[in-house]
Amino acid sequence: MESEKNYDCCAKRTMIIGGGVAATMLLNEIFNAQKSPYTDDKFSAQFNPVCIIDNDPAKLGKEILGVKVVGRSEEIVKYAEEYKIEQLILAIPSLTSDERKAIIDICNETKLPLKIVPFIGNLILDDSSTLLGQVRDIKVEELLGRNPIKFDNKDIKEFIGGKICMVTGGGGSIGSELVRQIARYNPKQIIIVDIYENNAYEIQQELVMEYGDELDLVTLIASVRDYFRINQIFERYKPQIVFHAAAHKHVPLMECSPMEAIKNNVIGTFNVATLAQFHDVQKFVMISTDKAVNPTNAMGASKRCCEMIVQYLSQQHEGTTEFVTTRFGNVLGSNGSVIPLFKKQIEQGKPVTVTHEDIIRYFMTIPEAVSLVMEAAAIAHGGEIFVLDMGQPVKIVTLAENLIRMYGKVPYKDVPIVFTGLRPGEKIKEELLMMEEGLKKTSNKLIFIGKQIDIDEDHFASRLKKLRDAAQLNNEEVAIHALHEMVPTFITPEEFNRREVAHETSEK
Repeated sequence: MESEKNYDCCAKRTMIIGGGVAATMLLNEIFNAQKSPYTDDKFSAQFNPVCIIDNDPAKLGKEILGVKVVGRSEEIVKYAEEYKIEQLILAIPSLTSDERKAIIDICNETKLPLKIVPFIGNLILDDSSTLLGQVRDIKVEELLGRNPIKFDNKDIKEFIGGKICMVTGGGGSIGSELVRQIARYNPKQIIIVDIYENNAYEIQQELVMEYGDELDLVTLIASVRDYFRINQIFERYKPQIVFHAAAHKHVPLMECSPMEAIKNNVIGTFNVATLAQFHDVQKFVMISTDKAVNPTNAMGASKRCCEMIVQYLSQQHEGTTEFVTTRFGNVLGSNGSVIPLFKKQIEQGKPVTVTHEDIIRYFMTIPEAVSLVMEAAAIAHGGEIFVLDMGQPVKIVTLAENLIRMYGKVPYKDVPIVFTGLRPGEKIKEELLMMEEGLKKTSNKLIFIGKQIDIDEDHFASRLKKLRDAAQLNNEEVAIHALHEMVPTFITPEEFNRREVAHETSEK
C-alpha cells in the first residue's frame, strides 16, 4: 500500500515511470517541498506519487522513498486503473527517441495527462536547478519515433562564414528558420526576399532585436516571378549563396489555382536559378518536397519541374554555380500544416478534422529541415537531390489522437475526430524517392543522395517554354497538359490512391 502522507487537495494521484536516479530525485523534491513549512511550491503540490513502473526485475516489489515499484512498462494501463492514477510522469531521461515513443504510445492508452523529464542532454544540472522544475508537457515532435537529426556545424560554419547569403521566401516557415540559422554562422550579409511584407517584417524585427548592428541584414519585398526585379537584386547585392524557399505549397489551394503554382514555383524557380547562374553565385539551393515524387497534384508536379530545372542547369555546366536540391516531408508547425490547425480546433472546442483514417505522412521539425538544407549546401558539389531518412511515417489520425491527449482530453469523447474525405490532389501516403533515382550514402547516415536524372535538354527547354507561355496566358487546359508532358510520373490522385489501397489490401 502507498505510504500515508498529507497531501494538498489539488494533488493528483501520480504514476512515475522509471525507478532510477531521476525518479529518486523527483520524489525527494516532491516530499521535501511538501514537508517544508517555508515552501510555496504550488507545482510540487500537484503530485501525489502513488506507484512506480520500472522494467528492472530486481526493483519489482521494492520501495523507493516509500513508493512501491509495481510493474513493468507494458503494465502501465493495468496499474493506472488499479491505483486510480490521474496523471503520469515519464522519468527516464536516458531513453532513446524510439524507446521513448514506445512508452508514450502505451501511456496514451491510459488517456491520462503525461508529463516528461527532458532528454539527459537537455537537462540543466546545476545547484540552482531542480529536476521537478524541468518536468514539462510532452512535445509533438517527441511522437515522431526517431532521434533528432544531428548535423556537422563545422562544415556549415566554414560554408556560411563571411558570405553574402540570400533567402527567397525568407519570411515563411522554412525561409525564416533558414535566416535564423544562417545568422548564427557569422555571414557577411543576409538578404531576405519575400512578397509578403508582414512575414518579412516579423523576421526582420526578430533579428534586429537579437543581433542589432552586429548583423548586416537587408529585407526586400519582391516577387520571384518578376525576372527584372530579381536581376536588379542580384546586380546590387551580389549574393554568393542563394537558398530558394519561395513557393506556393498548399495542395488543395493550388488544385483550384494551378496557374499560380506554375507561375510562382516553376517560373519563379527558373528566374532565380538562371539569374544565379548568370551572376556566378557559388551555390544555389532549392527547397523541394516529398510531394514532388510521383506527384498527384499541380503543386507537387510544379515542384518536380523545379527539381528538373535545377538538374537541367547543373547538367549544362555553364558558369560556376553549383546547384543542389533538398527534399523532405511535412514540417511540424509550419504555416498551413496540420498541427496548428489541430491545436486551434482543440482550443476552440471544435471537432478535429482528418481527411482520411488511413492517411500517413513523414514529418520533421522546422530546425531539422533547415539544418538539412544547410548541410546539403555545405557538402554539395552540384546536381544532387538530398533526401532525409525521416524514419517511419505517422498516421495523421494517431497524431490527432495524441495531440488531444496532450491537452488532457479524451479523443472521440471530449474532442470528436471527424473524417472529411481526401482533398483535391491529396495522396493517402507520400513517397520520398523516385525509383529511378537510387540512393547513395553521405557522411551523415540519415542523409542520402538521389542519383541525378539525365534530362534531354532540347525537349526540356521547349516543353518548359510551352508550360510558361500557357501559364502566362492563364490557359489552364494547355498548362496542365504541358505539366503532364514535363513530368511523366504525374498521375491523378484517384489512380494513385486506388493502387495504394489495392496494394495494402493484398498485403493484408
